[in-house]
Amino acid sequence: MSSNSSPVEPCTISVPDSQINHLNQKLSLTTYPDELDAADQWCYGAPLSDIKRLATYWEKTFSWRKAESEINNLPNYRTNIPVDGFDDVYIHFVHQVSPNPAAIPLLFCHGWPGSFIEVTKLLPLLHSTSKDSPAFHIIAPSLPNFGFSSRIHKPGFALSQYAETCHKLMLTLGYNKYVTQGGDWGFYITRTMGLLYPDHVLASHVNMVRANAPTWSSNPVLALQEKMSSYSLAEKRGMERSKWFEEEGFGYNLLQATKPQTIGYAFADSPVALLSWIYEKLHDWTDSYPWTDDEILSWVSIYWFSTAGPNAHCRIYYEALHNPTEELPTKESVEKWIPKVKLGLAYFPKELTVVPRTWGQTLGPVVYESENEKGGHFAAWERPDIIAKDLKRMFGKRGPCYGIVEGKNGYE
Repeated sequence: MSSNSSPVEPCTISVPDSQINHLNQKLSLTTYPDELDAADQWCYGAPLSDIKRLATYWEKTFSWRKAESEINNLPNYRTNIPVDGFDDVYIHFVHQVSPNPAAIPLLFCHGWPGSFIEVTKLLPLLHSTSKDSPAFHIIAPSLPNFGFSSRIHKPGFALSQYAETCHKLMLTLGYNKYVTQGGDWGFYITRTMGLLYPDHVLASHVNMVRANAPTWSSNPVLALQEKMSSYSLAEKRGMERSKWFEEEGFGYNLLQATKPQTIGYAFADSPVALLSWIYEKLHDWTDSYPWTDDEILSWVSIYWFSTAGPNAHCRIYYEALHNPTEELPTKESVEKWIPKVKLGLAYFPKELTVVPRTWGQTLGPVVYESENEKGGHFAAWERPDIIAKDLKRMFGKRGPCYGIVEGKNGYE
């Protein structure tokens, strides 16, 4: 632990009975909208029949105490992180320490509408003590304004502050050199960490690849390669998926990035509003993943019972868009070349944007890529096998990042 840090303590998640009773009361008083007599309801949003079924199950059958118990079976910790210009931030995080002292420190960064819960399927897959597989110390925080970390009270807590929080958490835990994995906001935050702290973030694996076409001025070799070759069938389908998202799936982003307070009234007052908002994304952003009602309601309940409240989560969209800095003039700045951080890219066909390989290679020194036939936006939850395989290959003995964290090869 860093000598200047707050103490790190085990923590137990315990939502008061009064909050659970309040949720059930609100669910019982829900007024539902009507819907059109349409053969396909999904093009309009979350179908009424699905939301009624889920809300009824949430009120009458779903057990938050069971979900809470499963969360408390994880190695949960808490600490306070000082952030420049803000009060100390209370951070909840999962910290699975490998029995292998040479394990690689790996920060897992979630996005929206996910949470720390996404790491749970990776934990057993990366808890290896085999001589043939690298081991990892895994750190998965609840980002500020999410899950069981604290609410940010002041404006201006943007990507640089999220990156600072995660970086200082790693230093607090004694990990001066580390690697990262993330998608969605985890892509933007871990990329920002690589931009601001390149001597500490030595490699990064991302499962949402946001990048632009190479240009003659910035990437002449890739631009030539782009001009001389044709897109593969998977890349063409990926560009169709990207077009769908831009035209049919981007409305939530525009609202949360411009008027988060307005939609926040719905999230704060109506659990069904929050449920429908998130459920639509769980459906549209995955590759036919067979969500169970318990999975859906566990995800949504983490938002409803969030320490910061059920509306704070969407503010990241506004703050990331409206707080330029010299090093990060726009959030899209991290979609450009970051020179010092070795990069692994995982492509999934139902990601929100699926760019051609030459575009992804404009992000930095790409040393590993995987192109997968199935999977969507929540890769660690949908395809934990792929994320774990990528990390093992990337950091394994014959991998391009073997031994990258000095003295920590991840093997016995």
